[in-house]
Amino acid sequence: MVLHVSDPSLHPGGPNPYENQTLAIARELLSATREKRSLFAQMRDQMRWDDKLLAWTMGNPGLRVQLFRFIDCLPALRSNTEVARHLQEYLSQESVELPSALKGLLNFADASSLPGQAAATTVKTAVETLARKYIAGETVQQALKSIEQLRKQRMAFTVDLLGEAVITETEAQQYLDRYLELMQALTTASQRWSAIPQIDQADGEALPRVQVSVKLTAFYSQFDPLDAVGSQARVSDRIRTLLRRAKELGAAVHFDMEQYTYKDLTLAILKQILLEDEFRDRSDIGVTLQAYLRDSLTDLQGLIAWAKERGCPVTVRLVKGAYWDQETIKAVQHDWAHPVYSLKSSTDANFEAMTRLLLEHHDYLYAAIGSHNVRSQAHAIAIAQALKIPARRFELQVLYGMADKLADALVGQGYRVRVYCPYGDLIPGMAYLIRRLLENTANSSFLRQNLEERPVDDLLAPPAMETQSHLPETLKPAFPNVADTDYADAAERDRAQTALSNLRSQLGQSYLPLIDGQYRNTAETIDSVNPSNPSEVIGTIGLISIDQAEQAIQAAKAAFPAWRKTPASERAAILRRAADLMAERRADLSALMVLEGGKALHQADPEVSEAIDFCRYYADEMERLDQGYAYDLPGETNRYLYQPRGISVIISPWNFPLAIPTGMTVASLAAGNCTLLKPANSTGAIAAKLTEILVEAGIPKGVFQYVPGRGSTVGSHLVQHPDVHMITFTGSQEVGCQIYAEAAVLRPGQKHLKRVVAEMGGKNAIIVDESADLDQAVQGVVYSAFGYSGQKCSACSRVIVMASIYDTFVARLVEATRSLNIGPADQPSTQVGPVIDAAAQSRIREAIAQGKTEATVALEMDAPDTGYFVGPVIFTDVPPTGRLAQEEIFGPVLAVMKAETFGEAIALANGTAYALTGGLYSRTPSHIAQAEAGFEVGNVYINRSITGAIVSRQPFGGFKLSGVGSKAGGPDYLMQFLEPRVITENVQRQGFAPIEGVE
Repeated sequence: MVLHVSDPSLHPGGPNPYENQTLAIARELLSATREKRSLFAQMRDQMRWDDKLLAWTMGNPGLRVQLFRFIDCLPALRSNTEVARHLQEYLSQESVELPSALKGLLNFADASSLPGQAAATTVKTAVETLARKYIAGETVQQALKSIEQLRKQRMAFTVDLLGEAVITETEAQQYLDRYLELMQALTTASQRWSAIPQIDQADGEALPRVQVSVKLTAFYSQFDPLDAVGSQARVSDRIRTLLRRAKELGAAVHFDMEQYTYKDLTLAILKQILLEDEFRDRSDIGVTLQAYLRDSLTDLQGLIAWAKERGCPVTVRLVKGAYWDQETIKAVQHDWAHPVYSLKSSTDANFEAMTRLLLEHHDYLYAAIGSHNVRSQAHAIAIAQALKIPARRFELQVLYGMADKLADALVGQGYRVRVYCPYGDLIPGMAYLIRRLLENTANSSFLRQNLEERPVDDLLAPPAMETQSHLPETLKPAFPNVADTDYADAAERDRAQTALSNLRSQLGQSYLPLIDGQYRNTAETIDSVNPSNPSEVIGTIGLISIDQAEQAIQAAKAAFPAWRKTPASERAAILRRAADLMAERRADLSALMVLEGGKALHQADPEVSEAIDFCRYYADEMERLDQGYAYDLPGETNRYLYQPRGISVIISPWNFPLAIPTGMTVASLAAGNCTLLKPANSTGAIAAKLTEILVEAGIPKGVFQYVPGRGSTVGSHLVQHPDVHMITFTGSQEVGCQIYAEAAVLRPGQKHLKRVVAEMGGKNAIIVDESADLDQAVQGVVYSAFGYSGQKCSACSRVIVMASIYDTFVARLVEATRSLNIGPADQPSTQVGPVIDAAAQSRIREAIAQGKTEATVALEMDAPDTGYFVGPVIFTDVPPTGRLAQEEIFGPVLAVMKAETFGEAIALANGTAYALTGGLYSRTPSHIAQAEAGFEVGNVYINRSITGAIVSRQPFGGFKLSGVGSKAGGPDYLMQFLEPRVITENVQRQGFAPIEGVE
């Protein structure tokens, strides 16, 4: 049951019956927050350094960005020399306009000099002082002092434990244990506190003196909406433990809301737990809603309906939201609809609508209104006064260190005010600090606008709701990539499971070659099996003979003259139709990759996106290239044009069974070449589905042909054939080099040199330096190394770590990997599935055995017995010249290496014959610059995983022995499938030629 809001005044931006009283209360509160402002102005020139840093950022956007980046990095720096060096690197950039005082502070030539040390000490102290304004303490004891001071001011509290991101199961258990210890410590301390009726009692009822705020996702390191059932089970067990102990201690528990992708599952988990008999009558529990989310009003309606069913209120903490930038960026990068309002005024309008809805249903939900905006709090008070809401059902909240004057004013009016008090180490606290600094210094911030003494009428004006998205055009990508499926949506999860069920009911079909527009029977077949369960046959693939290969080439030759003359716009239209068909069949294609390729769903779905993008991108690119270029002079015209090469053979791999064959094939077809696709036999059914789509999209017979066959016979015949003009290959270095050599031989009757494009793998490294965000680095390395069981040509197989953080990094890396779920690819919880077949399993196991003779095993995980599984293995103490550091293993095997200097790290990374992908986790600008200039790979990824290149954004491909040719998904990829021509015409006649612009 969901409530439907019929009253127009409850809609964001609608008429507000509480407006007059809201303004009266707001003016009174605003006056209180502006008292003694003139004294502040007099003291402004004598501000402390932390005040100066904050003040400077308000007037200089460039300084704001760089200073906040420096602050984010600061806790990782281990000496004053490092602090001074980074301070100069961040703030000496041309885009940063420095105040004179800060220029003077940075006026040193050597970071280790006395002036450098003094600058480091000054700034570090200032930042630490700044952090302590917003963080209640670094230890429980410090936090208790802050809490007791708040109680003296008649303010209640809730405590949030700052900490590293929970990326291992050990850390998830530690998170629970630390909260259990925190509640015990707070409860013990509370026994000596004197009662303060304003915050400890309400309506004759004693209120919990202790309240903690927790993040639900931190109770399970592998929390994932795709695995809704598994995540719920693991999280719920720990939540029950927490709630039981809280009841024993008499403490209240509030659940914070995090990123949008977790919202629906978070609410579903809490609703289910709190309907259980054991917890159904608990009113000392709360949940948070974020008003900047476009669907938050609907969520509140759902909570009201749920609370009516439950029969006992819980508290809803209503906040504006703290992750606007992150949510916006994520939506842009994933091509998803933006979950947050574009304008701050829209969030404020929605906040007011939710405040009214929440307070008008105070019989079912208690309200905690969290805001530093005077109008927002005044609006809540106006409603509470008008409705005579009992004190137990209504309180106001602020963040520690922010809006202190507002909090004092609210306390003075007799309201219960609760202060959100984060505590913990400053290193993990920096992310929290940055969010607070962003909030304080943003142009749209009420706190900033009030500090600048904007006109009262402007500050208190009713917020307007946007009528359309105001996302800047600069945030919109040039090429509109298709969106991956958002599995936070339950309907999408259901659709995926339905597709898997439907596929299982259709297994065992035959997939025949397509030659000259007809599906042909073959003398030889091969079974395609599920690598998670080899007894499950996905389908039977017909393998062509050499005679049939010859028939396919002759059909291509016959079709080529008409296809080359087909207008580029018509060829592009066919590819766009193919893209549309893929989009319609997304769930089915993903399901087939899960079963035939052993690829977990969250790895398979983006591959469908990539295939769709290839179709649309190459269609666009061919239309662009088809326009040619003109270079005209008086009396002469010059035209630069492209024509197709002829017959093109595509030899595709099994590890990206849809995206790579699609990309190579449609590029060839877009350019006007007749194209033969020989896929890897392991994933022949997926290639057959691609064939069906291309035929349905309108590819003429003979123009495209699906020719599965043995590489040693049919593959070799196609490569050596004198009528073949081009071979495009993705696979192993051994096979790629063989193709390159065979294609170079001029055969009898051959009148052209063959073009070879080959992508042949890598031995990819990620460097982690001492300034890296280790939460981000560990997660990125684990994902890059073990996603799809390390079977990506871009996968991380080496991680090079600076010596000063080596032990810390390795310990977290091992635990994070140990926390991964290994199992069949069709299980939603699986992060590491099978390898492709028995031969791959045997080869990887042999490499692991060899590795044990040259390095130390830090982790070797067990794997299921059924299926072609290999558990992740991490080696340490890996010698730079050993097999583990030099040879591509193509499995879940990671070599960890140590470097004493960043220069050594770059040298180790470059010390192989490959140059495909590489990554760097660093917050040191000079290291980032060095990697950009000197990391010898085709794709360098900085502070993100090194897999998952996206068409147009990150064109993909390498050099050295990683391959030859231009980057797939890039602006020059199609040129490889085309021959350029220049046509020059002398347009003079008897010395006369028209000259444009001259009469």
